[in-house]
Amino acid sequence: MIQELIREALEARSRAYAPYSRFQVGAALRCEGGVHSGCNVENAAYPLGTCAEAGAIASMIRAGGRRIEEIVVVGGDAPCTPCGGCRQKLREFGLPDLRVHMISPKGDILLTRTLAELLPDAFGPDHLG
Repeated sequence: MIQELIREALEARSRAYAPYSRFQVGAALRCEGGVHSGCNVENAAYPLGTCAEAGAIASMIRAGGRRIEEIVVVGGDAPCTPCGGCRQKLREFGLPDLRVHMISPKGDILLTRTLAELLPDAFGPDHLG
């Protein structure tokens, strides 16, 4: 199953729009309804860009998914961990034991962490009742 996520994340990365940083990122997640992917999209007004993880989550929501079961993120040769905002977005739709795999552009797994390791003591939907 992870091979499909890796393939989709690499494909998404190849379509990233990163003319300013030249740092392309792709993400692919698996949920109860299938696999969804996204890529980073930069904007000349830097804070208005979107991350690959956010794109994959939006695709999942659009398709009716609500629970992330596993996710792969690919950036450069070093592990590309999700930014703080994306960690919180992952927590909205993933449990603390969600596996987050960071891979190389060649498809090799560089690092795997749980969401709890990436975002300890996270505030999530369960805190709101």
